[in-house]
Amino acid sequence: MDQNEAKRLAAEKALELLPESGVLGLGTGSTTKWFIESIGRLVQQGRRYSGVPTSQESRALATRLGIPLLDDAGPWDIDLCVDGADEVSDALDLIKGGGGAHTREKVVNFAARKNVIIVDESKLSPLLGEKRAVPIEVLAFAHLSTAASLAEFGLPELRVQGDTPFVTDSGNYIYDLRVGPIAAPDTLDVALCRIPGVIDTGLFCGRADIVIVAGNAGIRVLHK
Repeated sequence: MDQNEAKRLAAEKALELLPESGVLGLGTGSTTKWFIESIGRLVQQGRRYSGVPTSQESRALATRLGIPLLDDAGPWDIDLCVDGADEVSDALDLIKGGGGAHTREKVVNFAARKNVIIVDESKLSPLLGEKRAVPIEVLAFAHLSTAASLAEFGLPELRVQGDTPFVTDSGNYIYDLRVGPIAAPDTLDVALCRIPGVIDTGLFCGRADIVIVAGNAGIRVLHK
């Protein structure tokens, strides 16, 4: 099974967890794209769903598919949020932010009654940090000073797009912080968020109710 097919199967499995109608958190990324497209088909068939997108990319896709969307300002009462992840640990903690939307994704995640993560098996690791750096969204103002503080925890690298810094939908920069395997991601998350200039991290600790994993052996559904 190739990776794209695995992503599609994980997204389709998440459809089994949908309420009959309600508000859905719409994540960001290549795996979640399959889920949003499926919701678009259901809406066209008459199902009554509205969405809260976690990025301009997801908003544009949902709009094109005719999914009614709630305003970005909130507050929302989200029945179910479906999103992807860049790395999932044995404890079902997550690293997110490969697409640069992790701060918005975290806001929507916290507003949802249930959070479902859909991934292919390449995203699994015993500990977070074994495969991925931790994305850190920071203010553009004084970002070099912020990076100096981040360097106390690992190796920070400014994310670029071409020759210029990558800019998030909220107008901020991202540093990808390589720290190696993380024994206590919740503790690291708290410490990083205390640094002035840090807006939020891509560490999602205890925020996945269900993780759907697709791979060569089929579909696995993991619960915290």
